[in-house]
Amino acid sequence: MLAIGIDLGGTSIKGALVHREKGLIDQLAIDTEAGKGLQHTLDRIALAINMTAERAHGAEIAGVGIGAPGVISFDRKSVSNPPNLTGWTKVHLASEITERTGYPALLENDANLMALGSARYGIGKNYNSFIMLTLGTGVGGGIIFNNELFRGTTGGAAELGHVIIDYNGPESNSVTRGGIEAYLGQRFLSHHAALILKEHPDNDLFKQFDGNFSGLEPLHLSQAAENGNELAKSILAWAGEKLGYAIVNYIHILDIRTVILSGGVARAGNLIIKPARKAALSRLMPPFHPGFNIIYEDLGNEAAMLGAAALAFDGFEN
Repeated sequence: MLAIGIDLGGTSIKGALVHREKGLIDQLAIDTEAGKGLQHTLDRIALAINMTAERAHGAEIAGVGIGAPGVISFDRKSVSNPPNLTGWTKVHLASEITERTGYPALLENDANLMALGSARYGIGKNYNSFIMLTLGTGVGGGIIFNNELFRGTTGGAAELGHVIIDYNGPESNSVTRGGIEAYLGQRFLSHHAALILKEHPDNDLFKQFDGNFSGLEPLHLSQAAENGNELAKSILAWAGEKLGYAIVNYIHILDIRTVILSGGVARAGNLIIKPARKAALSRLMPPFHPGFNIIYEDLGNEAAMLGAAALAFDGFEN
């Protein structure tokens, strides 16, 4: 049986054709063209679905799962106020897509689907329960408990990027200061790195980005650190330490000991994971130490599409 997984973003719409057991078979991406308004974007999503379906060559498709930013209703039928999508307030996206394509559809938060994709097709298969943190433009999260998404009472659980580690700390997209996103979100980490580099004009990274620090990304920090740049190493270690503080809160509340990292910032690997693990272990209560681990999911953006397809399998497969 096949299903279609859609990852809806403000810039692009990614579609994947997924086999229940074999995983991803084919994928594509088209521009969202979000600036042209709601109806045009809905048509673009339908186009991505139909283009993906064509690659099934007539094989049966169970349905469509869609990962979207914004607040998802508990019945997984509508999305409210997704960022970077012009003209969207509350949209009954599932019915709009079914009307345009004929396929039944369900929605879920994109970070939750990263977790579900890892649980069904990635490194998360090895764990019944885990916490996933997506370290990208912002910091998202998903919680898998007993092999199922934990959604809370209204579907809004796992906004892990907004956990506060210092209420006097820096600002981010959160409603308050000092959320972990303000330290690990790509834009905020890059801003912090730029401030540090400006104090070290002899550093190779300063020389590379002097006059264009807006182009500095965590990837550049990782590359420089791997090439022996000690200042880059220290910046990533600083970010990892802050991540460790947040992880302590997650584990003390949830009693889930496995933390899986994904997203562009997480590609720094042990440059972030080792200081995060050290900071967490020094602050976790001893009963929470056994089984504690931080690992990296290398599926990348494919995890969200795989999770979206898994949503469709669970919801529609007979």
